[in-house]
Amino acid sequence: MSDTGNSIVLETRDLTKHYGGVHALEGADFVLHAGEHVGIMGDNGAGKSTFVRQITGVEQRTRGEIVFDGHPVHFSGPLEAREAGIETVFQTLALADDLDVPDNLFLGREMTRLDWLGPFRLLDYKGMRQATLDGLKKTAVKIPNIKNTIRNMSGGQRQCVAIARTATFHSKLTIMDEPTAALGVQETAQVENIIRTLKEQGEPLILISHNMRQVFDLVDRVVVFRRGRICANLDIKNEDITGEDVVSYITGARTQSGHAEAA
Repeated sequence: MSDTGNSIVLETRDLTKHYGGVHALEGADFVLHAGEHVGIMGDNGAGKSTFVRQITGVEQRTRGEIVFDGHPVHFSGPLEAREAGIETVFQTLALADDLDVPDNLFLGREMTRLDWLGPFRLLDYKGMRQATLDGLKKTAVKIPNIKNTIRNMSGGQRQCVAIARTATFHSKLTIMDEPTAALGVQETAQVENIIRTLKEQGEPLILISHNMRQVFDLVDRVVVFRRGRICANLDIKNEDITGEDVVSYITGARTQSGHAEAA
């Protein structure tokens, strides 16, 4: 186990999701400590995204427990998870193309002023702009003009805006699902620098990625999913673990019991 801290931020116990007769996730026991960055790896359909969807309330679990920030939780949807302090950057980003950066960051949770206009509250545009700048600064994200609409930004800038949301709202946990899958080399480097900045600031993070180099560069520990189950928990910072070792767990050629998985 990584020595990034003893305080547990997130724990799942026997987390399970069935779709009829399909067992997409089975008995996932997982622990994330304060300040720890954990990579989740596995083939397509291994259960990685299903695991995240249960944690964030996108889907409801079949059984199991989730303990977040010291309390059992059962989020009815992603908005509840976000309000509790879990910010998730999905591959689809969920950004509004025709809105600028502050409007996207505060979409659904707009800041309002104390004064009223009849039955209506006034939006605090100045406050939202300043909070946006603070969030961008915290993650070292460089957006030349925050008034530009998302439609006019590159893929890398879009991804950075989505990540900056996590810092703007002081998330207790950031989850990133393949954040650089559709990005070029330069844009990928920018996103990876943001992840390193979050690490320096002690922000816990779960990173789902197929990029072996990226995972070994950025995280403390790798959790491997196979056929809906967690098959390996590897402390890559303190143990002599290689990319080939991780691949052997992903393919089932090796298990942590030391025996190859039956075909």
